[in-house]
Amino acid sequence: QVQLVESGGGLVQAGGSLRLSCAASGGTFSSYAMGWFRQAPGKEREFVAAITWSGGSTYYADSVKGRFTISRDNAKNTVYLQMNSLKPEDTAVYYCAASGYTTGSVVAGDFDYWGQGTQVTVSS
Repeated sequence: QVQLVESGGGLVQAGGSLRLSCAASGGTFSSYAMGWFRQAPGKEREFVAAITWSGGSTYYADSVKGRFTISRDNAKNTVYLQMNSLKPEDTAVYYCAASGYTTGSVVAGDFDYWGQGTQVTVSS
């Protein structure tokens, strides 16, 4: 059983930056591909970014490509999401997730473990 705890959310002005972190415990972190998803009020959860077990490949939603960067440190059991040039439409609860599909996935159903989420609010 893998436990995931997100941190780093908060309130930021449009154009600003935040870095989210997700600390994993209870499993072999390097055995999992990792992803970030988000859910805005009244909307369905959507894919943001994913990274393979080794960090060799990354995937991004078109809406964040060029602004967000996902990375991982297997020695620290942590995955990160660097978010730059934030927009009000990026406002959402951001969730970290772990997938046994080590080659990576963009589908929420392929992720086995989820964190509780961290709120990101971008003001205009």
